[in-house]
Amino acid sequence: MALAWMDFHVQKRRDVPIYSLSRRHPSAISSLIDTLDSQPTTPPSLYIDLEGVNLGRHGTIALVEVHVSPLRRTYLIDVHALGGEAFTAPSPTTGRTLQAVLEDEAIPKVFFDVRHDSDALHGLYGIRLAGVRDLQLMELATRSQVGLNGDGDVVSLSRERVRDLAACIKCDARLSLEEREAWDAAKVEGRMLFVPAFGGRYEVFSERPLKEEIMRYCVQDVQFLPSMWAYYEPKLTPDWEERVRKAERDRVALSLAPEFFGGKHMALAPEGWSSL
Repeated sequence: MALAWMDFHVQKRRDVPIYSLSRRHPSAISSLIDTLDSQPTTPPSLYIDLEGVNLGRHGTIALVEVHVSPLRRTYLIDVHALGGEAFTAPSPTTGRTLQAVLEDEAIPKVFFDVRHDSDALHGLYGIRLAGVRDLQLMELATRSQVGLNGDGDVVSLSRERVRDLAACIKCDARLSLEEREAWDAAKVEGRMLFVPAFGGRYEVFSERPLKEEIMRYCVQDVQFLPSMWAYYEPKLTPDWEERVRKAERDRVALSLAPEFFGGKHMALAPEGWSSL
């Protein structure tokens, strides 16, 4: 399908094109829904990440990144510009919306630690995620009980704590040297713009036009999620798959609760996992 409403296009990892959808072409969101709805569900086709300032119910969502694996395309949806229209603009053919896709249990959506994303989507736009697959939980469930430390020594590994996204990408996304260098460069480049300790400002995600360095930062992680799915999913035993699916539902439910808040406790494994 020709995407005449394309705002921004750059070739990234393995020639994956990136599209930015904003008010410059307001029909783009509604046209995108048909694309998302038509993708296969096994394995999952949709890989999602969010960016914002203080991401959660008390912050903002600036961008939603959707990587469509079969098409090898990443879409940047400019929520800062579109507001609620990003989620409620209907498809011209089916009437479906991005909110409907996100709430559709039959369409798997892959996140890495869905909790803050779910908190923000529900708290700010009333979206109740369904069909969630969480790679952070899949990594923990398939983690080997032994491994190598930085000195090459064999050590025991526990399931007491989850790993962050950067650690999982480095270990499990199977990056080539060229991909690793490009990923590192994009992360450093982006952090210089938004991390206060490096002289940046989180508000850069809400400034328009969006800086190309921020675009590159946003797409780097989400484009590697399909590789991580392909690495973890075959290693899930039936028992662990059942535990992961329950924990995914629990994470979404917890993020909707009035008492939900972030903190160091979020690094802990689901209850009972560390002893298995």
